[in-house]
Amino acid sequence: MSASPIQSILVVDDEEAIRQILQYRLQHLGYEVEAVGDVQRAMERVQVNEYGVILLDVRMSSGSGLDLIAPIRRISADTQIIVMSGYATFDMVVQAMKLGAVDFITKPFDPERLRIAVRNAFECRRLTAENASLRKAIEHRHPEILIGISPAIMELHCLIGKIAETDSTVLISGESGTGKELVALALHHQNHSRPGPFIPVSCGAITESLVESEFFGHEKGAFTGAIAARAGRFELANKGTIFLDEVGELSLNLQVKLLRVLQERVFERVGSSKTRAVDVRVISATNRDLEQAVEEGRFREDLYYRLNVIPVTIPPLRARPEDIPLLVRHFLDRLNRMNKGKISGVTPEALGLLRAYHWPGNVRELENFIERVVALKGSGEIGAEDLPMSMRQSKKSEGRAAAIEFPPQGIDLPCLIDELEHNLITQALTLSRGVKSRAAELLGLNRTTLVEKLRRG
Repeated sequence: MSASPIQSILVVDDEEAIRQILQYRLQHLGYEVEAVGDVQRAMERVQVNEYGVILLDVRMSSGSGLDLIAPIRRISADTQIIVMSGYATFDMVVQAMKLGAVDFITKPFDPERLRIAVRNAFECRRLTAENASLRKAIEHRHPEILIGISPAIMELHCLIGKIAETDSTVLISGESGTGKELVALALHHQNHSRPGPFIPVSCGAITESLVESEFFGHEKGAFTGAIAARAGRFELANKGTIFLDEVGELSLNLQVKLLRVLQERVFERVGSSKTRAVDVRVISATNRDLEQAVEEGRFREDLYYRLNVIPVTIPPLRARPEDIPLLVRHFLDRLNRMNKGKISGVTPEALGLLRAYHWPGNVRELENFIERVVALKGSGEIGAEDLPMSMRQSKKSEGRAAAIEFPPQGIDLPCLIDELEHNLITQALTLSRGVKSRAAELLGLNRTTLVEKLRRG
C-alpha cells in the first residue's frame, strides 16, 4: 500500500457488507482505504503499513477489537483509533477511551457522524505531530497550558508553534485565570533568536505615578525617593521579551510613550534626556474588550493596532469541559507527589459535577479547588459530597431547556433528537456509575426501555 499515512485508513470488521459500505463512503471522501475481516489479519497489516486512522469493530468472531488497541498503539503511537459497535454500552465506551481510542461511533452509521469522526481523527493526528516540539520544550516548566484534547487547545498549540519564532507583537486575550502569562512564556521560550530574559509587568498593579519609572527607569534624583539610578523593564528585557499584562489599564499618557517605543524602539529614563535604544519583543495581554475601549476613547486606536498584530485568544475553561478530567488528574498527581498524598481519584459523579460547573476563575480556580479538597480530604476518592453546594447545584440547572434560535437553513430534527437522547443517556450512566436501573430511574424510563435504546446505539 503506497498511500501516505496522512490519508490512509484501515477498516477492521468481520461483516463484509459493513466493510464494503465503509470502504465506499471513505474512498468517496478522498481517503485511501484498506479493509480486513479478522483480528489476526489486522495485526499483520499494522506491522507492515502505517495508517493514519483505524476503524475498529468491537465484537468480531475472531476476537474483541478492544484487545487490538494496546498492541496497535505500541506499534504506531500516532495512529488514531475509532472504535465502532452496534452493541455500545457505557462501560464499553469508557474502556475504549481508556485504552486509547480517540472516538466511538455506533452502528448503523450516520454518514455525517462518520465523516466528522474520521476528519477529527486525522486533524488530531496532524495537530499532535505539529506541536510535539512545543510540548517537549515547555511542558517541564508550564505543563498546564499544554493539557487538553479540545479543538480550541489543539489550535492554540498550533498557533504558538507558528508565531513563536517571529518578532511580531502579540495581544493575548482571555478571561482571568485562563493562563495568558503561560502562553506568553511559551512564545518566549520557543523564540530561539532571542536569548534575553522574559520580563513581566502587571500594568494594573503599579501606581500611576510609578508606571513610567517601571517601564523606562529613572536617574538619581529624578523624583523624591529616587536615591539611585535604575533601569526600567524595557531596558532589562533587551534582546528578550517584555510581557505587558493588563495593558488596558494604562493611562492615555503612558499609551503615547508606549506607542513611541513600539514604533521607534527608543525611550528616555525619567529625569534624563539621553535616548536609549532597545531591542525587545512586546507581548501584551488583557481581559478587557480593547476595541470597545477604543470606541469609548479610553485606549488609543493606533496603539491597539500596534499591539494587536497577532491576536491570540485563550478559551475559558467552561468552553472546553472535555479538558477538565485531564487537568484534574494532572493537579492530583502533582499534589500527591508534593505532599505524598493518598487521593486515588475522583468518582464519576463528582467528575460530572466538575465538568458541569461554569468555573468563573478558569484553570486557576480549578487548580486552587483541587489543592483545597486534597488538603481537606487527605486520602481516598473525591466524591460529590466533597464538593461545595454551588458545584452540586450547577448540575441541576444543566437539564433546563435553553432557548434555541432556529437557524434559517432549518434543522434535521430526528438527528437532533437522537443526539440529545444519546447525550442524556451518557450523562445518566455517568451519574449512576454504569448502573442501568439507576440510570433508567434518572431518565424516567423503565430498565428494559433503556437497555433497548443502548442496544440500538
